[in-house]
Amino acid sequence: MRLRDKVAIVTGGARGMGSAESIIFANEGAKVVIADIRREMGENVAHKITQNGGIAEFISLDVTSEEQWKSLLVRTISLYGKLDILVNNAGITGHDSVISTSEKQWDQIMDVNAKGVFFGCKHSIPYMIKNGKGSIINISSEMGLVGSAMGSPAYSASKGAVTIFTKSAALRHAKDNIRLNSVHPGPIDTPMLKESSPGKSNKSKTVLDLTPMGRRGTPNEVAFGVLFLASDEASYITGASLVIDGGYLAQ
Repeated sequence: MRLRDKVAIVTGGARGMGSAESIIFANEGAKVVIADIRREMGENVAHKITQNGGIAEFISLDVTSEEQWKSLLVRTISLYGKLDILVNNAGITGHDSVISTSEKQWDQIMDVNAKGVFFGCKHSIPYMIKNGKGSIINISSEMGLVGSAMGSPAYSASKGAVTIFTKSAALRHAKDNIRLNSVHPGPIDTPMLKESSPGKSNKSKTVLDLTPMGRRGTPNEVAFGVLFLASDEASYITGASLVIDGGYLAQ
């Protein structure tokens, strides 16, 4: 098992890519904390893992709350004694232009997607230093590397922040044996993708037309990339950006 005896936190673990990451991590031997605002869905994922012989716990978390992050880490350490892996997967999307984006929308997207990652790293890294090692995977987006005429500028800004924050934090903590890497999914078949373009099937078709592989990715296809970065197989990889996008950015 690639994550035997490791302890992992996955934010946004109740559905989509986070659910897939949580299940695959548990299948590979990790003790998984599923952190999300969606209690019923998160508890269902934890139940599915335990029914399959794995170890998992759901803990409610609003990633924009620093106090909830502190409580989550204390609870995780009390349950499992350490922290090896953090996946900052929780995120929200947007579908407005610069002109139509309100200040409230901008702040919400930046708070969840960027500040949530900051809080997760800030409060997890001290425990990883005590542990002598750690791996943090921050979920960005292909739109965190390039601009898009079709996407939300606020969303792109938040994911660009995640990209550069990850690289800077990786350099800061390389000597602590803590690795930080970002993952950049393309169009993945998740509930969030459906929410990003309500009633805009033409936009979805255009994105797929621009994707060389001609299809959406699956949550598992992202989760296996995250698994690699979380595992000791990636022990010499830090500050990297793993693109999982069906070839979109290769053009």
